Amino acid sequence: MGVVVEGVIGRLGPDEREVLEHYGARAVWPAGFTIYQRGTPADGVFIVLGGRIVLRSRVRAGRGFVPTIATADDTFGSEGLASGTSYVTDAKADEESETLHLSGMRFREFLRERPQQAITLIARIMTERTALLDKLRELTTLSVEQRLISTLLRVSQKRTFTEEDGSIVLCAARYRLLCELVGATRESVSLVLSRLVGEGVVQRRGTSFIIERPAQLVDRLDHDLLDREVELSAIADGGAQRRQQSVS
Repeated sequence: MGVVVEGVIGRLGPDEREVLEHYGARAVWPAGFTIYQRGTPADGVFIVLGGRIVLRSRVRAGRGFVPTIATADDTFGSEGLASGTSYVTDAKADEESETLHLSGMRFREFLRERPQQAITLIARIMTERTALLDKLRELTTLSVEQRLISTLLRVSQKRTFTEEDGSIVLCAARYRLLCELVGATRESVSLVLSRLVGEGVVQRRGTSFIIERPAQLVDRLDHDLLDREVELSAIADGGAQRRQQSVS
């Protein structure tokens, strides 16, 4: 049984970027800069040209949930394409980042004058939305370990935390961000990572965790999901038998 992990969306070509830059406003954000906050009026859509933008929902003091990290060629803030809306997350530059912003008015001009390119951009936005819906499913159906592995596979595909050799390196700052991506406490994630270290899947060097071959995690997630489906099937069958006995 295969696990569905979002595919890597194709990069924008130089021609596409040139067209978009004709309609959008370019900006460079220093590391740690808040681009917008939840609840503020939303307008248009942002496209990442370089760097990392973290979208965060504040849960409580000192804690948050990160639905996604936008990297090169990803979009964010697309709720601004609907009129009279507000942003639903905070958006902060995790490192020095460059973006292109198409206001609602400029996006409509783009749609009228360059419909083919606009359709490509809309398809990209919808693909990203599909990935968010799949992540919502994971939050409600998978264990912390399964969500952690799925998240590691995603960041590996997008090369969010990867080194040149393809390995994932989780320093203290990345570890905190990983916990918010998984949607679990640091204690829960630490227990899973410690178990993976004991099994030789993950290495620990000082305060950092190293996953040298992230692709090997796919088989483990497949196995865990199969076990989960068997467990749920057994529970469902047991419930059906008890209902049948009570009717008899």
